[in-house]
Amino acid sequence: MIAATQLRPGMVVKFNNELHSVFSMVHRTPGNLRGFVQAKMRNIRSGSMIEHRFSSEDKVERVSFDEQEMEYLYDDGEYFYFMNTDNYEQTHFTKAILGDAVLYLIPQLRVNVEFYEGKAISVEIPASVEMTVMETEPGLKGATVSNVTKPAKMETGLVVQVPPFINQGERIRVSTSEGTYQERA
Repeated sequence: MIAATQLRPGMVVKFNNELHSVFSMVHRTPGNLRGFVQAKMRNIRSGSMIEHRFSSEDKVERVSFDEQEMEYLYDDGEYFYFMNTDNYEQTHFTKAILGDAVLYLIPQLRVNVEFYEGKAISVEIPASVEMTVMETEPGLKGATVSNVTKPAKMETGLVVQVPPFINQGERIRVSTSEGTYQERA
C-alpha cells in the first residue's frame, strides 16, 4: 500500500478490484481545505478512463508485476519503442497507454516496464529527468533565484516554468510527478 500522494503517471494500482494505470495526477492543497490528489486512471481491462479524488491520507494498493529495466529508444508518431537492456528485445506502447509519461521520454532514458502475465502493461518513469531547453526568452544577466518565472519549451514539447537565468540550450532537471523545474543539470 502506498499513500495517494505517491502516485505517479504510469503506475498500476488496484482500485475497486480492477487494475488501473495512472494516466495523470495532480496534488492540490487548497488554502483552508485538506489536500487531495486528483487522479485520472485508465482501466487496463476495458480501456475506459475514470477520474477519482483521493484524500492525501488515503492508501492505494500498488499492484506488483514482473519488472524489467528498459531503455526508451524512439517514437514513430504512433508507437513508443523500448528495448530490454539485457537481451535487446523490443516492446512498444501507444500514447493512450503511456499518458502524461510521453512528455518525459527522452532517448536513452532508463525506465522500468511492468509485465503482467507476460504482457507489457505500463512504464514507470524516474522521479526526475534531465531535459534540454529548446525555446525560452533570453536570460537576464545578474538574475538571481526569486519567485519570477518564464515558460520554457523542452525537447519533448513539455512547457515548464523556469527561473529567468535559464537560457535556451541549457540542461535542467524536471520533476516528473509535478512537471516542474528542480535545478540546473
